[in-house]
Amino acid sequence: MLSYVDERYYDDDGDWRDPGDDLPPIRIDISREEYILDSEEVEDPDDYYAFLEQPPVERVQRLYSIDEVKRSARVRDIARRIDLDTLNFEFGSASIPETEVQKLEGVASAMEKLLEKNPAETFLIEGHTDAVGRPEANLALSDRRAEAVAEALTNAFSIPPENLTTQGYGEEYLKVDTPEPERENRRVAIRRITSLVAPVASAN
Repeated sequence: MLSYVDERYYDDDGDWRDPGDDLPPIRIDISREEYILDSEEVEDPDDYYAFLEQPPVERVQRLYSIDEVKRSARVRDIARRIDLDTLNFEFGSASIPETEVQKLEGVASAMEKLLEKNPAETFLIEGHTDAVGRPEANLALSDRRAEAVAEALTNAFSIPPENLTTQGYGEEYLKVDTPEPERENRRVAIRRITSLVAPVASAN
């Protein structure tokens, strides 16, 4: 499910209410490494599976729609995050060279193992940019980056597209707080959101 929601211009007739407003401030009682996995720090490809199979960092209060998860930072933060910071995007580009596609092999293998256990697994692929350029252009660019990773996972590693959903966030969530060009901000992140949206996973 390759879909795109512009959080700022979403046509909801003013009815949108962030479900995260019903939750208390998130408390992370684990180390950063247990909450956010940086691909640059991965030494064993099995680390991706060990990370993705972990449960959310807090009890899920209710089930959410995929759009709610995409649009609510507070709800998304319940799910751990993989930062694919080994995947290099050129400035202003969303293309993934063939030499870079193989960097997705570890996370693709982890997804495949999880899907063997539960074919309903759902993964959110987030696209991000640095703060250079117009916000609207960066939002569109970040969406294309997320979609490029989803397409690579499907085309190169046969991850079913129905288990992937994408969202671009533009420059809204900078990893490095700078208005200058910054490679670390031109990134894609992956979260396993099954327990937030799928009744079967949430019941376990």
